[in-house]
Amino acid sequence: MSETTASVASVASNASVAPASSSAVVAESATARGRRARIALRALQVVLALFYAIASALPKLIAHSSATEIFADMGWGNAGIYTIGILELAGAVALLVPPLQSVAAMSLGALMVGAFIVQLTVFDGQNAATPVILLVPLALIAWARRGQNAELLRVLRRR
Repeated sequence: MSETTASVASVASNASVAPASSSAVVAESATARGRRARIALRALQVVLALFYAIASALPKLIAHSSATEIFADMGWGNAGIYTIGILELAGAVALLVPPLQSVAAMSLGALMVGAFIVQLTVFDGQNAATPVILLVPLALIAWARRGQNAELLRVLRRR
């Protein structure tokens, strides 16, 4: 084989490899992007779980004066404060349990809709933005983890 033929053959073989390698790079890039997205979503879940457990549920469950005053103003008393505290704590824990993550996010979202309505009606919209802001990441988690709902149904049907 001549030198020219050999170089053309090597160029041709490299050209046939180039598209495959560029698609491999794209696939690796998509895989890395997907992995980063999963890690970011998991971090968001952990941050929200800590928020709901420590900043939101704990003051209610220990009957901190700031929480008891708010529930007294609403007329809900101790039963309301402990009920909401338990629901928030259960939602925080469920955000970290894989088959329950989507359902937990939807349930906490429902609590935030209720909190928004209470803020508007009882407290004249004073802190109404907080539940709305929390609805955004909860909706993202519920949507991103929606595939786990089928898994949860399978587990429940087995029992």
